[in-house]
Amino acid sequence: MAQIDLPRPLHEYFAFAELASTRHGRRFTITFPYFEAQRLDRLQWWWQVSTVQERVGGEAGLESLRREAIERFRLHIERWLVTSQKRLFDGNPFPRLGAQGRELVPAVAEQAEPAATSNVVAWPVDRVANA
Repeated sequence: MAQIDLPRPLHEYFAFAELASTRHGRRFTITFPYFEAQRLDRLQWWWQVSTVQERVGGEAGLESLRREAIERFRLHIERWLVTSQKRLFDGNPFPRLGAQGRELVPAVAEQAEPAATSNVVAWPVDRVANA
């Protein structure tokens, strides 16, 4: 089962904002809202453009950094879903976060069983391995 089952691409659910500039540069955030059960929650990705990067790259450089931040945030969400064994579905108006289906349970159970020709060495309980 796919971790993301939404009617639109994931990045279309992102909200973008620019925060107050500092002497170090401009700061931005990408927000991904979602429902978990009956609670509205969010993930956020923060990124910054230094004054030097802005001077050198201009608007084209800023847009390139924005695309890179969106891609990194998307990958972060995908990894988060895999490690938490969750999935995104529905998406009207916000995606819903829920547990993955039962398809993963047999695959995990098969991996947990040791093979008959395993190279496991029996170790006496009264011995310490690092002593």
